[in-house]
Amino acid sequence: MEQISVFDMLKIGVGPSSSHTLGPWRAAEAFLKELRENAYLDTTQHIRVDLYGSLSLTGKGHATDLAVMLGLSGADPEYVPIESLDVTITAITNNQELYLGNERIIKFNPKEDIVFNKNFLSFHANGLTFTAEGDDFSYTSTFYSVGGGFIVKEGEESCPQKKEDPQKFPYPIDKAEELLSYCRERGRKISEIVYENEKALRTEEEIHHELLRIWQTMLECTYIGCHTEGVLPGGLHVRRRAYDIHKNLIGVVTYDSPTRWLSSIKKTNIKFREILKWVSCFSLAVNEVNASLGRVVTAPTNGSAGVIPAVLLYYVTIENQEATEAQIEQFLLVAGQIGSLFKKGATISAAMGGCQAEIGVSSAMAAGALCELLGGSPEQVLIAAEIAMEHHLGLTCDPIGGLVQVPCIERNAMGAVKAINAAELAIETDPKNTKVPLDKVIDTMWQTAKDMNSKYKETSEGGLAVAVNMADC
Repeated sequence: MEQISVFDMLKIGVGPSSSHTLGPWRAAEAFLKELRENAYLDTTQHIRVDLYGSLSLTGKGHATDLAVMLGLSGADPEYVPIESLDVTITAITNNQELYLGNERIIKFNPKEDIVFNKNFLSFHANGLTFTAEGDDFSYTSTFYSVGGGFIVKEGEESCPQKKEDPQKFPYPIDKAEELLSYCRERGRKISEIVYENEKALRTEEEIHHELLRIWQTMLECTYIGCHTEGVLPGGLHVRRRAYDIHKNLIGVVTYDSPTRWLSSIKKTNIKFREILKWVSCFSLAVNEVNASLGRVVTAPTNGSAGVIPAVLLYYVTIENQEATEAQIEQFLLVAGQIGSLFKKGATISAAMGGCQAEIGVSSAMAAGALCELLGGSPEQVLIAAEIAMEHHLGLTCDPIGGLVQVPCIERNAMGAVKAINAAELAIETDPKNTKVPLDKVIDTMWQTAKDMNSKYKETSEGGLAVAVNMADC
């Protein structure tokens, strides 16, 4: 039984894509580790990277090539200064040299040494192979980026991503029904069950610290997005909208911190239309930061990173302005657990399941988490997640130009609003009358993913990606 931590589902990293940016970046780091372990790093003279399937078809728009170079350079996506990324990439491109593992310089020409192969490898749509060569060796390793920043090495496809002994978890969970049984037997909320599992891996202080670090990252990227105007990179000339919406809602005011900014929002008199605008503003802000290679929380993917912070910010600014850190942590614990159910039972990779696997899952995560904060029972929390996913089933992934911009950014706003609606519907639902359990909708989502035509799975070969000519944008 694979055990997935909340901190696996909610990772801090760099945009624009968890599967096409963060995953390849982590794969490059893993390859560096292998070179060190095999004593090849000091004698490596040349490295070639082959990208396959969706990584090749939309890799340019998703910055896969840049992520690979940054990973091979030894930069950590969780901590690397965002302002240093352009400097590193420009140096590699202009000098045609790579500072391998931040230890030694080798020749590297991105145009020749990163190869875009349109064919798909057998295990997953997102495959990439690294080859290192020296005078007396050639070493090759293949990885798959399976969504949400998770990677799997070829040959280990059947092994769980997380190697913790399931017995370390007091409440091992693969299915929603198992989670619900624990809640009923122990008389606990979902967040309390998840917290007990997390305590098997970390101290209470570490859990508290890491959950608040995730929250602060969400808050900061939302703040940055609301206060940054201009046009997104990539050639689509998409104008940032969060800045304008924010200015219309609150005016042009300068704050010295995201926390003070948050306090100012709570003081505004918000009506229904303004609520919709604020939720949309929050979600757009995050994904505009994501689209410009900013730092966001993968929740559960970068392409859907705006849904969960938008719904959580809705709760703390509108629904409960006296919300505490404990409630923020509660929200994140529930969201992470629901996301892990989808990862185990279906997929969180758009290259495998379309956008239902990203926006659909993030909406389900946010809906369930909000429902618990609103006083929903464990049964109602799972109903909220089910409702949110049910109304995202079949959603395709068809990014124009392979960029995580159109329609991706707007979809986060729609997913956030649906999550709030789903939570409210669940609160008013008697669990005895529900017709579709969460496990069934997860199964259905996975079957829908398998039935979906591959051109609608993050390949830019169908839907809006071909209906709209990027040259006309």
